Amino acid sequence: MSGRTTTGTTSHRWLVSQRVMLARRLLEATPLSVVEVAGRSGFGDVSALPRHFTGQVGVSPATYRRRFGQPQG
Repeated sequence: MSGRTTTGTTSHRWLVSQRVMLARRLLEATPLSVVEVAGRSGFGDVSALPRHFTGQVGVSPATYRRRFGQPQG
């Protein structure tokens, strides 16, 4: 049975969506930089996070943090 049959998507897309979900949580709840969030959520290439994040969420990681992150200070 292929991954597509089981999950409705490819293994790569599923993995990227899980990484974006983790990045969302980190952006909401931590003061980590976007570079640190990219690393902790499994994006080895820091430029991959904004590309995948914006594609799935509709806004950049920085914009998402401004809207949904915890106030700093």
